[in-house]
Amino acid sequence: MKNPLRYQLSEYDCGPTSMLNALAFLFEREDIPPEAVRNIMLYCLDCYGSDGVSGKSGTSCAAMMFLSNWLNGFGKIGRLHISTQYLSGPAVNFGQNSRLRDALRCGGAAVVRLHFDGEHYVTLTGIDENDMVRVFDPYYLDQPLDTDGVQMVYDHPCEYNRLVPRPCFERETHEVYALGEIDTREAILLFNDQTRLTAENTIEYMI
Repeated sequence: MKNPLRYQLSEYDCGPTSMLNALAFLFEREDIPPEAVRNIMLYCLDCYGSDGVSGKSGTSCAAMMFLSNWLNGFGKIGRLHISTQYLSGPAVNFGQNSRLRDALRCGGAAVVRLHFDGEHYVTLTGIDENDMVRVFDPYYLDQPLDTDGVQMVYDHPCEYNRLVPRPCFERETHEVYALGEIDTREAILLFNDQTRLTAENTIEYMI
């Protein structure tokens, strides 16, 4: 059974919430070990705020890289059929043959750091033929976004709650949903190795 994706509980936990949402999107609830949930929460929220309070600046890139490596190792020992790839800098783009676009086309998920009133993590779960990216943004809003082209979605709770035009991500600015300056970009690609589409198991993937 798939769970609906969740919203963050505070102003700071978008990182761990987006990683948990990637697992919820990729795996059945019964298949997710509690150890994975525990360690996602344990390794994130490592940044200190200006007042010295732990977690008040969210989750660092170093923590996300460590978590990606841990999940990859977790998959290799057979605890969960998961594999991950950590991308940074120029590798984080939506070019036609980019690893990010390819991951979304073959049924994977991506957790990316972008801009939304400051640095923010969201989960990407697909991209359609019109270059609309399926996004689950864990920051709950009770009003529509005043951003051109972004659509609020309410009827796909297990997959996405926004449709965002691909060009929004490619901007090197600090506008809503922009990935920002190329050298500062970050993404974690996640796959369920049992459901991942490849050239060997589907013709559709080749198209």
